[in-house]
Amino acid sequence: MLKDITLGQYYQTDSVLHRLDPRVKLAGTFLYILSLFIVADARGYVVAFVFLALCVGLSQVPLRFIFRGMRSIYFLLALTITFNLFLTPGEEIWRFHFLAITREGARTASLMGIRLIFLITGSSLMTFTTTPNQLTDGLERLLRPLRLFHVPVHEIAMMMSIALRFIPILMEETDKIMKAQIARGADFESGSIMQRARALVPLLVPLFISAFRRANDLALAMEARCYHGGEGRTKMKPLKYAGRDLGAYGILAGYLLCCIVLGRWIG
Repeated sequence: MLKDITLGQYYQTDSVLHRLDPRVKLAGTFLYILSLFIVADARGYVVAFVFLALCVGLSQVPLRFIFRGMRSIYFLLALTITFNLFLTPGEEIWRFHFLAITREGARTASLMGIRLIFLITGSSLMTFTTTPNQLTDGLERLLRPLRLFHVPVHEIAMMMSIALRFIPILMEETDKIMKAQIARGADFESGSIMQRARALVPLLVPLFISAFRRANDLALAMEARCYHGGEGRTKMKPLKYAGRDLGAYGILAGYLLCCIVLGRWIG
């Protein structure tokens, strides 16, 4: 179950998306998420699907690896669809006692489900194709203007990078603890929801202890290497835009313009 969570994992291969500047991928992810809230009909979602499919193809990340990460949002997806399906007022097309499905609810539930799937897939694609170090450098460069307002940009970027890097590590640690407790007779699968929730309590204690221990080891390692934040630090691989990065910005601008036209003028 936990091995299906791929958020924060990096899939190593030599693709066009992997070679793009991390600033392009961060900006592209933000613009793609923004576009999903601009489009309002099936035509816009077709454009978003085609764009996402092209990005997935260019990334060379296997579909099974991407779909494996989707399993972790099944509950959230089902909850979103159910709420929109039964709680949206409008023209009724089906009713059973107090439960009613409206035409507007069916449409909203479908579009919200598609939007959530596209959002998770597009966001995950950034972490699949970008290392934590690249994410840190790209985010720091994008947020550099905020330093004029005394915002600790480097520290914020470092914390986000460490958080992403620790997600797969903590998932692996959780899986080890679960297997160890199952071997000692623990049961995490049977019983009611409350019983299964209570069964997770003995799992959380060693997990938190392990997380704090790893955080302490990381802090000691950074201090031992005389780490003092971003002031005056240089980069071993400074970020520089290439021709493909400028081309990617042009494609993003064209895609966003197409979504705005479909979402505002035609829709």
